[in-house]
Amino acid sequence: MTGVGWLTALWAVPMIGAAIVILLPSKVFARWAALAVSLAVLAVAVLLAVTFDPAGPQFQFVEDHPWIPSFGTGYILGLDGIALALVVLTAVLVPLLIVAGWNDGHADRARSTQSYLALTLAVEAMVLISLVALDVLLFYVFFEAMLIPMYFLIGGFGGARRGAAAVKFLLYNLFGGLIMLAAVIGLYVVTLEELGGTFDFRAIVAAVQSGQLAVDPALLNALFLGFMFAFAVKAPLWPFHRWLPDAAVESTPATAVLMMAVVDKVGTFGMLRYCLQLFPDATKTFQPVIITLAVIGIIYGAVVAIGQTDVMRLIAYTSISHFGFIILGIFVLTSQGQAGSTLYMVNHGISTAALFLIAGFLVSRRGSRFIADYGGIQKVAPVLAGTFLVAGLATLSLPGLGPFISEFLVLIGTFSRFPVLAVIAALALVLSAIYILWAYQRMMTGPVTRGNESLRDLVPRELIVAAPLIVLLLVLGIYPKPALDVINPAVTHTLTTIDVQDPRPATPEGDGR
Repeated sequence: MTGVGWLTALWAVPMIGAAIVILLPSKVFARWAALAVSLAVLAVAVLLAVTFDPAGPQFQFVEDHPWIPSFGTGYILGLDGIALALVVLTAVLVPLLIVAGWNDGHADRARSTQSYLALTLAVEAMVLISLVALDVLLFYVFFEAMLIPMYFLIGGFGGARRGAAAVKFLLYNLFGGLIMLAAVIGLYVVTLEELGGTFDFRAIVAAVQSGQLAVDPALLNALFLGFMFAFAVKAPLWPFHRWLPDAAVESTPATAVLMMAVVDKVGTFGMLRYCLQLFPDATKTFQPVIITLAVIGIIYGAVVAIGQTDVMRLIAYTSISHFGFIILGIFVLTSQGQAGSTLYMVNHGISTAALFLIAGFLVSRRGSRFIADYGGIQKVAPVLAGTFLVAGLATLSLPGLGPFISEFLVLIGTFSRFPVLAVIAALALVLSAIYILWAYQRMMTGPVTRGNESLRDLVPRELIVAAPLIVLLLVLGIYPKPALDVINPAVTHTLTTIDVQDPRPATPEGDGR
């Protein structure tokens, strides 16, 4: 299927769809058109997943065309197992988010619904091209460009303080992007002598692996930090997380999920693809610092979540803890850790979407985000309470649900190199049980609190959103093999590229081995 242009179709369909949707005169037509476009993207993603060969070349469906030859940059796309997992996650979530946000938009503003849907499709397009780009400059352009529609989604729709939250989101991420731009330019400069100047990711990695790029290690460390800083802000990694809670709480639930479950994954994906493979020596140099920050983020996010009185802010802080696990798995540099981390990106996207959207459905009914305003919801809305419980149990990594496998792999991969940090990170399992079960107890059990007597249960449109997410959590919890079969070869190639092997198990002295 090389040369067919499926990867171009993957991102061009939602981008063209966004342009069409915003021009439609009717809100009703715009909703159905946006949903149809997102389902078309899902169909392309499914086709790619079905025809992808885990035992084949690292990058498949490659498209390579000149873009700006004088600068050594091209329109180069390719798909590996790690990117495929996130492509499918994005393609699955966006149709559900469109249905979840069916009525989002301002009724008193002309074309508000069309703008909301078009911005959502534009974000999807930019995320998808970022995941499949094999040209560093091409990746950077869309890594930054996706901030624009996200800014308008946060600032144009949502809560009373959405404007301030949007500005905070933009400033943090723009600053990180500017630092990365300097690193991208620096990377091009260091390739001038040996490679004639190129942004081709494959060519640069091959030169690094062969030792062809003779560059001062201090310079490579600086370039690594430039890339890592931008990805750490986007992910986010503690202490660069301060923009996330406000942005998540002030957005509409569907926009918050788009940000946390889809857009932020580009940051952790960038760490795996660009930081590790372009700068393997710098990765090993800064490994202790990064994994320490990741563990701090794991504990910090969980502890702060326990003290929240706002259910949406609580869920936002849980994501900071989960991103700590993802980054920890990436930088322990073991196959179990990185496979678990990649699978964690998928499972976190699904579990966070389920929990945040179901909580959003509840908040839209009651008009309050405060946990104290709820109580006894399971008596008046049992399906809503039940789906909230399953999503919450997935968030605390209950065995049998998707996140358990990924978190387990991350902890195993960490323990094989850093047992003390693995034990500390495992404490988050206890903390997550506290914040989820306590929130469920206060909101869903006990007598019905005044004002909640007439709350309705999930309606069919909301069930269409919640049911697939719950099913996916169960399927990935019981049978994650198909996902891991795609992810593992890509992880193995990454570790081979950076010349790292898994630690050998300790054997007793004198056993003859």
